[in-house]
Amino acid sequence: MSAFRRAATRLLQLPTTSSPASGTNRRLPSAARLIAGLAVLVVIGTALLLLPGVATDGFLDFGQALFTAVSALCVTGLSLITPATDLTRSGQVILAILIQVGGVGFMTVAVIVFRLIGRKVMLLDRLALQDQLGLLSPGAVLQIMRRVLITALLIEAAGAGLLWAHWRGLLGDDRALFYAVFHAISAFCNAGFDLFIGAPGLPSDAPPGIPSDNLSLFIMGTLIFLGGLGIPVISDLAAWPRQRRLSLHTRITLVVVAALVCIGSLSLMLAENSRLLADQPFTRRLVVTTFQSVSARTAGFVSVTRFADLAPASQITLIGLMFVGCAPASMGGGITTGTLATLMLALWSYTRGTPSPQVGGRSIGRDMVNRAAAVLTASLLAVIVATWLILITHPATLDEALFEVVSAFATCGLSLDFTTRLNPFGQIVIMVMMFWGRLGALTIIAALAQQRPAPLVAYPEEQVLIG
Repeated sequence: MSAFRRAATRLLQLPTTSSPASGTNRRLPSAARLIAGLAVLVVIGTALLLLPGVATDGFLDFGQALFTAVSALCVTGLSLITPATDLTRSGQVILAILIQVGGVGFMTVAVIVFRLIGRKVMLLDRLALQDQLGLLSPGAVLQIMRRVLITALLIEAAGAGLLWAHWRGLLGDDRALFYAVFHAISAFCNAGFDLFIGAPGLPSDAPPGIPSDNLSLFIMGTLIFLGGLGIPVISDLAAWPRQRRLSLHTRITLVVVAALVCIGSLSLMLAENSRLLADQPFTRRLVVTTFQSVSARTAGFVSVTRFADLAPASQITLIGLMFVGCAPASMGGGITTGTLATLMLALWSYTRGTPSPQVGGRSIGRDMVNRAAAVLTASLLAVIVATWLILITHPATLDEALFEVVSAFATCGLSLDFTTRLNPFGQIVIMVMMFWGRLGALTIIAALAQQRPAPLVAYPEEQVLIG
């Protein structure tokens, strides 16, 4: 057992950097550890997908395996392959495992393995886990992680049970069980991968993608919604029966998420009322547009038929929902609802002339506003540069390129049938955007920025014209 522990510890130990001045090793900061950890998982996932018996036609090529591994571990759903036809059952199991690991996160998996092999979780590991979970303090991070992990597994199990009971008549008991587990994981982790597109044995009149009946959309939508709330919110809600109070972050998140779902559903209904939804009754329109509004915030499942024919107004709505994304430290990407709420409160505070944003009897510090502004600025720059790169290297329209890039950045997975048209350079651009979206702008900036001591000289201020 001791030999196993030593081997596992060496495998999970992330690289260190050395200091020439001191001659000692210095561990990577927490942000860099998250990036390195996800990169290691991508390498492992790619290797697994290249194994024999994974692809139905022999082997996936390296580009397909790499893109699929990045998309699964970044819980995106964009794919160069069709999982239902291009992967064997073993390949689909590997894909589900990669989605689950990507959803709960590298550091969570690493900490679980550390505890299983009897290794103590050091402070740097706790700090990295704190960054990943979006917590303010590393003090009780392990207790919170354990509680949230159990809650997540219970939610997935409940969703899988409901889907199995509902899909038995369509798929049969055994196939329905596997499909239910796979899609419960994919929905809660906001991944967007499905096994229905191209699947053999389905009725000829079955719609492409997941079953679009009201009950299937309700179950899947609930799983997506819960997965997009974020680990701090799920932890807060799980503790509510005992504490009978919710944190300010949880209250803001629930309000913003509800507003985004309602605005997105109404916008889609107005845009498609006389087009793709013209032959549907009002109740059906409400179900379809509400599910699509929920799914657009980084899940990537489709409920609207002829999705590539969406009206320009609907495309703008979905791009906006994808760009905002889910709550911080959730299964999804985007700039997050916390960033949007902080900037909107700062704008409202500025128009009212108050010194700082105030909500719920609390003030939001200037540092939080600066962090939100940094996330928005870096995200906009990344999306613009990536869209430009796609446009100059592909015969694509602006709406196709922008939609694909924002979908990758938000780890959403929705596409206007453009993913399979990406050339190798375009695939790299989209993979970078998925990587960026899963880790978050602040994590990337913090890992790339050189740690500098506090400046000893302060310069006088000068005004710069704005507006």
